Amino acid sequence: MQEDQYKLNPNPLVRHLKKPAAQFTRVDIVKYIEDNDIQMLNFRYVGGDGRLKALNFVIQNKEHLENILSTGERVDGSSLFSFLEAGSSDLYVVPRFKTAFLNPFSEIPAVDILCSYYDKDGSPLASAPENIMRKAHQALVSQTGYSMEVMGEIEYYVISEKDELYRATDQRAYHESEPFVKWEQLRVDAMMAMAQTGANIKYSHSEVGNFSDEEHEYEQNEIEFLPTNVEDAADQLIIAKWILRQVAYQYGVTVSFAPKITAGKAGSGMHIHMRIMKEGKNMTLDNGRISDEARKTIAGILDIAPALSAFGNTIPTSYFRLVPHQEAPTNVCWGERNRSTLIRVPLGWVGASDMIKLENPLEDEHKTDFSDKQTFEFRCPDGSADIYLLIAGLCVGARHGFEMPNGLEFAEKTYVDVNIFDEKHKARQEQLAQLPYSCKTAAEYLRKQADIFMQHGVFTPTLMEGIAHKLEAYKDENLREKISCNREETMKLVRRFLHCG
Repeated sequence: MQEDQYKLNPNPLVRHLKKPAAQFTRVDIVKYIEDNDIQMLNFRYVGGDGRLKALNFVIQNKEHLENILSTGERVDGSSLFSFLEAGSSDLYVVPRFKTAFLNPFSEIPAVDILCSYYDKDGSPLASAPENIMRKAHQALVSQTGYSMEVMGEIEYYVISEKDELYRATDQRAYHESEPFVKWEQLRVDAMMAMAQTGANIKYSHSEVGNFSDEEHEYEQNEIEFLPTNVEDAADQLIIAKWILRQVAYQYGVTVSFAPKITAGKAGSGMHIHMRIMKEGKNMTLDNGRISDEARKTIAGILDIAPALSAFGNTIPTSYFRLVPHQEAPTNVCWGERNRSTLIRVPLGWVGASDMIKLENPLEDEHKTDFSDKQTFEFRCPDGSADIYLLIAGLCVGARHGFEMPNGLEFAEKTYVDVNIFDEKHKARQEQLAQLPYSCKTAAEYLRKQADIFMQHGVFTPTLMEGIAHKLEAYKDENLREKISCNREETMKLVRRFLHCG
């Protein structure tokens, strides 16, 4: 009977091994490879540009396979990360067996495994983004007794040749279906491939953004995941972006996660939902209201939110999306069901009647506690984000909120229950802190609050300075004002960062 629970799992390794991925061992990986005539093993790891890298092995025999899985392999870290010097850049990449998946694209049967970086002494690389995220979450747990689960939303544009048939209304494609949108099948194919790799997907849909120029169609879509532990949440976002690009390449079209595709049209974000946890229980709500624990978490994240832009909004076009009076936030505030705020607490079934019974009279009364579903959403990040460092920063913010002596007061002060972009609420808007308006100002905020990020040995000084220096190198302090009305210059910048992240 226990084996039946794995029959419908989309991950072939889970089905075959009849155990959850979190319990995979080296012996399990070898068994799956032997039982299924797998010919290749691919190590994958994230470089400093946020993209998934690859190291390919042709499996020679069982001893060769055991050796690869037992030792990992050497790589040149200076070619992967700008903060490593060539003289001391040799790193190990060590596989994490729970991440193993059957490659959905390889013509030669292949298993892929995500890897972590280790230094010459055999210790996790202190400045590796994935390790920093792990340290940030460990510090949250050790200092507060609370953990955090997260999930992401990926927005992207599909760029294809112009099609005159069944055109959707410009900027009105939210939840539109075929034939008025053209790339639903691409999205579904990508979802199926993501599920095969172990991703927990909530749903997908077409998004509001759609437009065309003289030659091309631009169609916006979104895929949203389910909350899980921070490590798995980050991994599935990174794999998902790789999969979307792979599927788009097969279709002969381009997928872009760029925050802005052109002026005057909807930009793409990568919102992160969170819930504060203790002993496996979601602590976001307390008797139907936002709990003190959640309010402290929100306060801490808001307090360092301008600095978090250094991880979540990392290219000049990020700040062409974060402009006033559009749906992307610019003010440091939070609210319930309020899309003009930086942190939004979405509708969460609290107090709702038995809607299923009302709509389906033949059903029995079925009162269920849905408080476990409640999350709060950080709305400013975009597809340029360093996913590991962004989630690490959110963990730092959560910990910081519990450590702030005035956390609850700060949460009250930054709560907004009106449309902050409405002119009649201008006075309230002026009371709130603002997000950065350029990479340069994001770097300034990061330097100001660097101590918070480096507490408990989480972020390293070298990495912090390297990120600030990279952001400052764009020299974009007044770029938005200079070229926002110049379509040619704007499009030149868009093309430069079309494949960010």
